[in-house]
Amino acid sequence: MTSLDDLPLRDDLRGQEPYGAPHLHLPVQLNVNENTHPIPEDVARDIIEAIARELLQVNRYPDREFTALRDSLAGYLGHGLTRDNLWAANGSNEVLQQILMAFGGPGRTVLGFPPTYSMHSIIAHGTGTEWIAGERDADYLISPETAVDWVTRTKPDLVFFCAPNNPTGTALGLDTIAAAYDATDGMVIVDEAYAEFMPDGEPSALTLLEGRPRLIVSRTMSKAFAFAGARLGYLAADPAVTDAIRLVRLPYHLSALTQAAAVAALAHAPEMLAMVDDIKAQRDRIVDELTELGYSPWPSAANFVLFGGVDDPAALWQALLDRGIIIRNLSIPGHLRVSAGTAAETTAFLDAMRELTVH
Repeated sequence: MTSLDDLPLRDDLRGQEPYGAPHLHLPVQLNVNENTHPIPEDVARDIIEAIARELLQVNRYPDREFTALRDSLAGYLGHGLTRDNLWAANGSNEVLQQILMAFGGPGRTVLGFPPTYSMHSIIAHGTGTEWIAGERDADYLISPETAVDWVTRTKPDLVFFCAPNNPTGTALGLDTIAAAYDATDGMVIVDEAYAEFMPDGEPSALTLLEGRPRLIVSRTMSKAFAFAGARLGYLAADPAVTDAIRLVRLPYHLSALTQAAAVAALAHAPEMLAMVDDIKAQRDRIVDELTELGYSPWPSAANFVLFGGVDDPAALWQALLDRGIIIRNLSIPGHLRVSAGTAAETTAFLDAMRELTVH
């Protein structure tokens, strides 16, 4: 039977591991930070109607520049952005891949700060970009001084930040992003996949874009908009960045159906985002109740909670799985991560944790 060793695989990919979050269908799925709330029925109806209209002309290629979608995204984000500042792709992972295809590649390096989103290093390897693992300060924070020190010492071509950070939920100060930008001649990318779950009034890196042509802020509709299955990610940046991305994107990479669904969802942004407050409430409930049970949850500005104080993460993960509940074991010693679900899902998780902790 043929194996990878029998194929002329690129040498730099040998020994690498693919993204591997378990994909199991269980009553309570809280392992991949999805928005577990269903899309409101009236919004779903409008999305279906928009897709149906596009189906009547799906024999034609879609708008290669997805102009209506970029207008809708600019309107949603505000901050004086226009379609020229926006780019989109099939999930933020493809957005990040296109960024690395344009600005990374063989002979270039990207600096990140683990523990962070695992796809950052995987996409780097896939594009032939050398991954440099920086170090965080205590409590998973990154100070401006730490960021500048790593940038100065390693001189990367790109710097990746995740804000709020996955898997820790840690917020990132704008002063750290600005300091890193000033310390490098390369591109600085801020992955804001969980931005909508930040505390009210917490500024986004979008506020830093003006006057910083090498800064890119990536976002996704997977989380706050409950659009994980639709696959729509996007970035905001100087128009020159979108021109650079056009050099590496595949033609017609966003289907007409994806564009129609996203535009329809963005037209209902207030309704779609109404569930965010409930998710934040469930997240804070998880922090409070796990603390009462003797665990050590980290403060989170995202839709999940990383918690420590777990004697045997693998055993606890399996015990929850046996009860129809899946969370995430990220191989961080003494820690597990759980997504904030609906009130019922959160209750099921916390009840199981209470039972397992007592017994």
